[in-house]
Amino acid sequence: MHVKLTRELRFGLHEPAPEGAAGSANGFAGSPVLADVAPFLTLRAQLSGQIDAATGMLVNIKQVDRVLRQLAVPEIRRGHYYEKLGAGLLVQRAFERLQREFLPHKLVSLRLGLSPYLAMTVQEKEPNVVRVSERFEFSAAHRLHSAALSDGENREIFGRCNNLNGHGHNYELEVTVAGAPDAGSATVIPILELQKIVKERVIDVFDHKHLNLDCPEFRELNPTVENIAKVLYGKLKPGFTGPVKLLCVKVWETPKTCAEYGE
Repeated sequence: MHVKLTRELRFGLHEPAPEGAAGSANGFAGSPVLADVAPFLTLRAQLSGQIDAATGMLVNIKQVDRVLRQLAVPEIRRGHYYEKLGAGLLVQRAFERLQREFLPHKLVSLRLGLSPYLAMTVQEKEPNVVRVSERFEFSAAHRLHSAALSDGENREIFGRCNNLNGHGHNYELEVTVAGAPDAGSATVIPILELQKIVKERVIDVFDHKHLNLDCPEFRELNPTVENIAKVLYGKLKPGFTGPVKLLCVKVWETPKTCAEYGE
């Protein structure tokens, strides 16, 4: 048996502060601190291994922060500013640089967050593959009601969500695709192409609709968040062909409720 630990570093992608100045930085907001106009990124490392019997920890998070700041951040800064590498190659290079730095523990994955809505991830099991995740939003109404249940059972199970005229949500959708960065462009998929596929196959179809009444996909299918995730995966999968494949979709019905469907 083993445990996994995830640690996120937030940092401004500019030249580091003078020696010693970082000691007073607000690490929660980012270190190196963002004090001017520059990319602000996150780097999320997941480690796995055995818990140390003496400390009760897998690894001291101070050590994780130190390794990420001293090795990964300069690698990303150099690749971005001087080598002009794409984000997929940046996270791959950082992953390679860090792989042996946490031994005997294993670096399971490394996720580079370009914004709150777009991230690139490399996993230890497929280091040559980059996962691209982007988040979208659409608004829709639905009524939770199953023809297989009686009216009383529907009211008992779904409560207010069984309201005859429905109710609405601002759904958040995260789409994750995967592939090897292209040798020429260094991208897995052009972001505008990813956005176009999601817009045409999901947003334009479901946004500002009553799912039960306006969308044939849910005419006979109860539009639970689980079924919505499954339907959206099915709508999106044919849009990704060739070397790029759709891995999964996540749908947040509320900030507290999320369903995932895919590989």
